[in-house]
Amino acid sequence: MEIWINPACSKCRSAVRLLDEAGAEYTVRRYLDDVPTEAELREVLERLGLEPWDLVRAEEADAKALGLRDWPREAAERPRWITALATHPKLIQRPVITADDGTAVVARTDDAVRDALSR
Repeated sequence: MEIWINPACSKCRSAVRLLDEAGAEYTVRRYLDDVPTEAELREVLERLGLEPWDLVRAEEADAKALGLRDWPREAAERPRWITALATHPKLIQRPVITADDGTAVVARTDDAVRDALSR
């Protein structure tokens, strides 16, 4: 199990605390320092069952500067969105937990963390 976190994020700290309390074995990835590649993002999106625009933090300054709200949300535009996430990792919704069963969750709630632990 791996968790992508920003240590400054309260939801990330909460998810790590829950993993620790459960005695889970996991690896922490500080994704702002160890930025996911486009290939890794495609893999995580597949595991999440999401489109790249579903993983974007739309209120981030980078999102506003790029005008992401106006970008088309269609299959042909997926590469453009993935490139934006890889180039501007602050845009990635967090925390993301990749579960041992090959799935992943955006663990913004305690229930989502528990769900990842149950996989």
